[in-house]
Amino acid sequence: MSESVTESVIAVVVTHRRPDQLATSLDALSSQTRLPDHLVVVDNDGAADGRVRDLVQGQPLASTYLASRRNLGGAGGFALGMLHALALGADWVWLADDDGRPRDSRVLATLLACAHRHGLAEVSPMVCNSDDPRRLAFPLRRGLVWRRLTSELRTEAGDDLLRGIASLFNGALFRAATLESVGVPDLRLFIRGDEVELHRRLVRSGLPFGTCLDAVYLHPCGTSEFRPILGGRMHTQYPDDPGKRFFTYRNRGYLLSQPGLRKLLVQEWVRFGWFFLVTRRDPAGFREWIRLRRMGRREQFGTPGRPGMTRADDDAERSDEEERRR
Repeated sequence: MSESVTESVIAVVVTHRRPDQLATSLDALSSQTRLPDHLVVVDNDGAADGRVRDLVQGQPLASTYLASRRNLGGAGGFALGMLHALALGADWVWLADDDGRPRDSRVLATLLACAHRHGLAEVSPMVCNSDDPRRLAFPLRRGLVWRRLTSELRTEAGDDLLRGIASLFNGALFRAATLESVGVPDLRLFIRGDEVELHRRLVRSGLPFGTCLDAVYLHPCGTSEFRPILGGRMHTQYPDDPGKRFFTYRNRGYLLSQPGLRKLLVQEWVRFGWFFLVTRRDPAGFREWIRLRRMGRREQFGTPGRPGMTRADDDAERSDEEERRR
């Protein structure tokens, strides 16, 4: 009997107020030729109603429904689910979000085979645009070049692994021992940057990991936030939603102060300075970006309207809002 059959695989899914999309995701998970041995679903809106609980309990495999009365964000939700999977005795932990799904029924089997073939501590599928699977759901930078097509990732015929690069929350498969080495996502980040921070730890651990080019996970297109500058040679991230901008910029301030990412700091100032001052002609937006990244660098992880925000931060936020209205 092969090792991948005897090892325990526990799937962890985090959801928040998207039961219809969750149903599609769970259908794909429960249709795998190599079924997960257990399913853990973390409901970040657990006090709302019983729809998600009933959906989880109706799956054709052993399952655990974890209802959180506090929204832990993606970071906290995955941390809770991953720790629960380890406590259940998982050898492997397979991660999924509620708005994505494996493209076909052999994704888990393919990931396990790739991990064993190459001796990987973690392996991820390609994360592709659900509307056009030939395109990546998120642009991938290799060196100074951004890759947007799946065909651009395979450099040699027969090559099945892109080493040292992985999307960690969309179909990612971790050995349990890997999580013991690198830990779980940081609750403080809530959303935005939590995957990058875990990827940073994985890189620094020296453990082998990568993207399996024979497995595909489908996800809605996430490229709209990435705005080109300098004729498309560089990009910046600018979410239209103010709440997402808050978490994105605050968390990037923290991330780029950490070992392994500090080398990107000069490039960060050039890119966002150009974007706000030249492309958008928005000095107030640039000042807000500086304020938010300073919060992250100082590890001030409170959010607007929640404990942890300092009086100075509240005053600065009101001042910035009044200036934008003028």
